[in-house]
Amino acid sequence: MVGLCGLPVWFGRNLDAWSGTGDARGVSGVIDGYGILFVHIGRQGLFGGHREVAGVLAGIFDAERDRLVVHVPA
Repeated sequence: MVGLCGLPVWFGRNLDAWSGTGDARGVSGVIDGYGILFVHIGRQGLFGGHREVAGVLAGIFDAERDRLVVHVPA
């Protein structure tokens, strides 16, 4: 994600950083270049069950400036 989204190497997996990037912008020219950031993921691993941390991560997407799209495997 860091490379695809043009995020700095230090960005890491910090949920506060993801939330701030979606809300305030200014961290990535790639993300800032779009009105809405869509993140597509598969329903597996972290999002394969009913894990609390998955709900927390999904909650940082506000559906106005950034959206999380979860795909069910075929």
